[in-house]
Amino acid sequence: MANSSSVTEFLLLGFSSLGDLQLVLFVVFLCLYLIILSGNLIIISVIRLDCSLHTPMYFFLGVLSISEIFYTIVILPKMLINLLSVLRTLSFVSCATQMFFFLGFAVTNCLLLGVMGYDRYAAICQPLQYPILMSWRVCGQLAATCAVSGFLISLLGTTLVFSLPFCGSNKVNHYFCDISPVIRLACAESYINELVIFICGVLVLLVPLIFICISYGFIVHTILKIPSAEGKRKSFSTCASHLIVVIVHYGCASFVYLRPSAKYTSGKDRLVTVIYTIITPLLNPVVYSLRNKDVQLAIWKTIGKTGFSLKTL
Repeated sequence: MANSSSVTEFLLLGFSSLGDLQLVLFVVFLCLYLIILSGNLIIISVIRLDCSLHTPMYFFLGVLSISEIFYTIVILPKMLINLLSVLRTLSFVSCATQMFFFLGFAVTNCLLLGVMGYDRYAAICQPLQYPILMSWRVCGQLAATCAVSGFLISLLGTTLVFSLPFCGSNKVNHYFCDISPVIRLACAESYINELVIFICGVLVLLVPLIFICISYGFIVHTILKIPSAEGKRKSFSTCASHLIVVIVHYGCASFVYLRPSAKYTSGKDRLVTVIYTIITPLLNPVVYSLRNKDVQLAIWKTIGKTGFSLKTL
């Protein structure tokens, strides 16, 4: 692909127009990045170490946390370097690679959130069949399907972007190689490519979202029939964390990707992209740890065991 293009590298403008504020942003984003890494690693470790969390719901939460870690690794380290660097270039191949992995993990996360919605539906609406519907084999197959589908869709999207010739400006008005700011730099007509990418975006975002909405329609209907207030509260609490993450993730992603790139506006898009590349991965461990008593208890149990071991040593 690189041989058909006179552009050999891209210049990421990112937050370069903010001047001295870049240093402040570096400190803020670095702190958030460390919280994202540590928070998701804690979630993964606690789920692995505590037997009481060895259930399908927490299995998918662990997979989501792993995906979120790599999702941020693809974007944030380079962004942090660029905030302190004068030279903000990225080679043609590196830009394509970054887009491929970013889209791959982003699509995987969307599909995983859909699967987590189905898991809640099966647990609440089909409790007697739940062990069969969400057996460990089925959970593994669903997680693998999400990952494979995510990266196949990403491969298609990335190929559609970088199969176009790039022979003019190489200035990407963003802090990473996202679809809209890059495809706008192409020298050829990109209508068909954009249309296919848009259709893929609709399928990836709207199909799981509609599926989640239908699942929660059945869930609410079932919960309302539970006679005890405590039973209703407990059922709703297991769904609330998932719903918060879904609303933020799908809301921001829909704003950026469910429209033609011709309507791309760098300022607003960068702000919204910061939310779903930084805030959403941060929201995942925070929401699930602060709102979920099972996770809180497992964290304290793990800390207690670790403290006891260190004391013994």
